[in-house]
Amino acid sequence: MTEDLGKRKILLIACHAAIFLSATVISFLIPLTILFVSNDPVVQDGAKEALNFHFNVWLYGLIIGILTWLLVGFLLWPFLFLLTTIAPILAIIQVVGDPNKHFRYPFIFRLI
Repeated sequence: MTEDLGKRKILLIACHAAIFLSATVISFLIPLTILFVSNDPVVQDGAKEALNFHFNVWLYGLIIGILTWLLVGFLLWPFLFLLTTIAPILAIIQVVGDPNKHFRYPFIFRLI
C-alpha cells in the first residue's frame, strides 16, 4: 500500500466513523475539517457523504422525536439505531477494502 492510499483510508475511516460520536459537535467537525483540509477528490467525496449522513441522522432524529410526542415515534427508534450503526460500519468496511471508491449511504438526502 502506498502512503497516499494509507492516508486516504485513514481519512475516509475518520469521516465515516465520526457518526459514532454523534452526541458531540466533534462528530460533524471531523468530516467538515477533512473536507476543507484534504486535496484528494475521493476523500472530499467521502467527507461530503459523511456530512450528508449527519444531516439526515439529525433530520430523522427530529422527525422521530416529534412523532414520539405523538406516541407513535417509539416504533421508529430501532430504524434510526440501525441506520446510525450499520451504515457507517458498512462504509468503513468498503473503505478498507477499496479506498479508491467512496461509499454512498442508502436512504439519505444529499444536501452537499
